[in-house]
Formats: sequence, structure tokens, C-alpha cells
Amino acid sequence: GAQRGTTVLCVRKGDEVVIMADGQVTLGSEVIKPNVRKVRKLGAGNVIGGFAGATADAFTLFERLEMKLEEHPGQLTRAAVELAKAWRTDKYLRRLDAVMVVADGETSLQITGNGDVLEPHDGVIGIGSGGSYALAAARALIDLDGFDAMTIANKSMNIAADACIYTNHNFTHETLSLSDSTEEEEEEE
Repeated sequence: GAQRGTTVLCVRKGDEVVIMADGQVTLGSEVIKPNVRKVRKLGAGNVIGGFAGATADAFTLFERLEMKLEEHPGQLTRAAVELAKAWRTDKYLRRLDAVMVVADGETSLQITGNGDVLEPHDGVIGIGSGGSYALAAARALIDLDGFDAMTIANKSMNIAADACIYTNHNFTHETLSLSDSTEEEEEEE
């Protein structure tokens, strides 16, 4: 299978959700690319996603998810379950090797090729070879006052990048804030 050497972390706290990933692509012991973007906005921009695994495979899966979101607008869980079902059974999709994390204003989900759609109990998901380091760090920080989702994601990703040789410090991220989707007029003067 594809090298899942990477770290992708999803942190939800307060009215914000962040998906952050490193940029490294490794093949065996060689760093092929240091700056691959593993996170993106999906659909109308109200869903964000990140992936561990083969880049081309992940893009195909994101396209399929966008199609499912068009069929089921505003229903991320339904779209994810439909994608996971197709991924497990479709002859072409079955060969795709990746794990995905997706989030909207309410829900964070992990989707795998086994047909699993997992929702975390604490709003934190970590995938890839460095995912467990990032996940543990984020869980330790999630309850602390004064740490927003972005700060937690950044600190946790740094810990993962220091611990996991397949993860670099070249982070990219996408964020959604719940206030974006409800009222945008309330600007502070």
C-alpha cells in the first residue's frame, strides 16, 4: 500500500475547527517532496478535509465526496457514509489507498477504505504515522483555557513533527469557524 508517512490533525474547540497537515511525502527512506498540500476546502467551502496516503487517490476520493455532498447538501455524515460504502464496494475505488478527515460546522469524521466513518468523542482526530503523537498532544491541551483550536493544532503538530521522521514542520491548514456560517455582519469596530 501507499506510504501513510504523514501527520494530519483535526481539532475542534469553541466555535472553530482546524485541520492541519505536514507537507512531507516519503518513499522508503527518501523525502520525495517537502511541500505537498494535504488539506483543502470542499464543496461550497463549508467543509474542510485532509488526507494521509497517496495524493492522487485522495484527490479522487475528495472529488467523490464533493459529488455526495451535492446529492446531500449540508449532510456531511450522510455523504461520508455514502462515500465509505462506495469506497468499500466499488472495484475502482477499492484500490485507492488513503485515510481522510473531514469536518463541517458541527461534525468531524474520519473515513477509511474499510467503510468506516468514525466520529471522535472529543472533537480530535489524528491520522498518519505521526497521528497518534499529534492526537495525544491535542487531547492534553484541549481543556486548557486560553488555547484555541489553532494554537492546539500548531503545538500538537510540532510535537508530532519532532517525534515522527515521516512528518516535517511545513504545515498547511484549513479552518472553519461557526460564526462564518451564521452571521458575518458582526465586525468589531
